[in-house]
Amino acid sequence: MSQSEGRTSLADYRSALTTRAARRPAVASVLARLPIAMIGISALLYVQRETGSFAAAGLVSAGSLVGVSVGAVIQGRLIDRFGPTRPLLVSALLSALSMAVLVVSIESHAATAVMVAFGAMTGLSEPMVGSASRALWTRLLPPGGARNAAFSYEAISMEVFFILGPGLAGLLVLAPWAGTGLVLGVALQFTGAVLFALSPAVRAWRASPGSSGSLLGALSSPGMRTLALAALGFGIVIGFVEVAVPASATAAGSPSVGGLLLSAWSLSSVAFGVAYSLRPWPRRMGLRLPALLGGFGALVALLAWPSSLWGLALMMLLAGALITPQSTAHSSAIELVAPSGTAAEAFGWVLTAVTLGLAAGQSVSGYVVEHAGPGTAFLAASVAGLVLAVVVWLLRGTVREPQRASAVPELVGAGQ
Repeated sequence: MSQSEGRTSLADYRSALTTRAARRPAVASVLARLPIAMIGISALLYVQRETGSFAAAGLVSAGSLVGVSVGAVIQGRLIDRFGPTRPLLVSALLSALSMAVLVVSIESHAATAVMVAFGAMTGLSEPMVGSASRALWTRLLPPGGARNAAFSYEAISMEVFFILGPGLAGLLVLAPWAGTGLVLGVALQFTGAVLFALSPAVRAWRASPGSSGSLLGALSSPGMRTLALAALGFGIVIGFVEVAVPASATAAGSPSVGGLLLSAWSLSSVAFGVAYSLRPWPRRMGLRLPALLGGFGALVALLAWPSSLWGLALMMLLAGALITPQSTAHSSAIELVAPSGTAAEAFGWVLTAVTLGLAAGQSVSGYVVEHAGPGTAFLAASVAGLVLAVVVWLLRGTVREPQRASAVPELVGAGQ
């Protein structure tokens, strides 16, 4: 059995997070990624406050998601080819400039199409520190428990950011200027991205000589396509729920509770994510991906059962337990399926698949909620997750240990 498919221990977490070369980029990565959820929600609330239209705000948000899905792959490929420093510095500058233009367009009440275009530009140029950070661990730590713990830490920290981000956005939109949260979030992201890009471990990163020259890049691997399909299903299920839960709260006469309910499953995700990483199951990654997606889909079906918001909250806590394990599994599976030298691009494809899944799930869920109610949307999410889990299971043979030997990159041991 591959080390990358094994379990971790608390000592592995300590070993990963105390690696000397990782300290500066890890702190900078936190600063850059903390505002990710905050920026999206802040932009949506800002546009709605200025235009009075949720429809316009939703279109701007959708434009940003499309931009992120494209930018993640482009930046990932550039990072693999040139190292992270130059791509991240350029994207951080472009992101700040495009966000400034977006703010001007919102303040001037520009046409919705104009705001959507600028929203797409901000998503396209968003610094992909998350992809670079995940890929960096493969260069700082050898395969095994410590590296698995690092991937688990990445997934858990993102869940924490998605708990804190919407709350901060909700508070800052009440500031005298509704754009405060957006500007603050971009400032934090810009600072974190620059600090990450200029940290010694990141600047020492050199492109791998085995980088794929295929037009498909990381997706030239059948296993990578299977992983992207699992990530797509993960995003679709979450997208359905992110619309159906606020709709349930609104139908119950408590629309403000919707955000709290979504935070509930993030809380259980963080708690269970650590426990699951200590004893992951199934052990084989080819089985783990469909098992986790199928289990997630089955648990989401339970959200259609409660008749009260308290019951829905309890079911959300239960369903959320499999969010972080899936994110961690996606990161770990990249070691098995991505062609040599395409780690950052592979992480970009996973992010793109999840983002496209979110967009698809949200759009279909909105229609289902409006015509059949939130309960039906929860069941539709479950069916989508289960169907894609079966497809991933049928393709499980593509997710296997590569034939090439797993070499420890040049930065391993540098400062441990």
